[in-house]
Amino acid sequence: MGRKTNKAKDKLVKRKEEKAILDQNVALVQSANSQVDPLSSFAAFKKFTKHGLNLDLECKPVGLLDESVLDFIFNLEKENMKTYYEDCSWGWNDKKKRSEMSEESARYLIARNPEGIPVAFSHFRFDLDYGDPVLYCYELQLVESVRRKGLGKFMMQILELIAFSANLHKVILTVLKHNPGATEFYKALKYELDDTSPQEGMFEEECHYEILSKLNKKVYN
Repeated sequence: MGRKTNKAKDKLVKRKEEKAILDQNVALVQSANSQVDPLSSFAAFKKFTKHGLNLDLECKPVGLLDESVLDFIFNLEKENMKTYYEDCSWGWNDKKKRSEMSEESARYLIARNPEGIPVAFSHFRFDLDYGDPVLYCYELQLVESVRRKGLGKFMMQILELIAFSANLHKVILTVLKHNPGATEFYKALKYELDDTSPQEGMFEEECHYEILSKLNKKVYN
């Protein structure tokens, strides 16, 4: 058998480099997922006391949540988002949504009032997105009485802290185009259109969502 050409060697080297990068990124996600409570190292972020609110925050995998908390999460999601889902091709299905929110990989950041009653949550996951290790924020939902007081911003800052301290590459999320309030909120927090967001003309029908992200400056600088 003849010697490998330089071109073949270059391809082999490139494949090895790509595999090494992927293996490293997989390890980052696995390490993040090994944490039971990623908020445990950030005691200062377990309290929110602004604008008349006095809230405790906790972070748990879905398997450690009580049934009553799971009911709160689902009911608030339905109250806030059902109409938006029905106004696009996603549609709304109670059983499907509850199942998605209860999947083993789901994690929750929850804010509770002094009586221990939950008033806000974020559903997030540690995952690979097109090979990048990310924290994917699936939902951020607040009850009406705690909105416009800085809590949503604070909870997103917590997600960023968790993600970037674990050396994940970015925080990423999906936002519906017909929910301009959510888009304005995330863009005010410096979230930008992600490279993976569907481009105009990519689908036969107009795409009803965008993918936004905030990059980990330690990785991308």
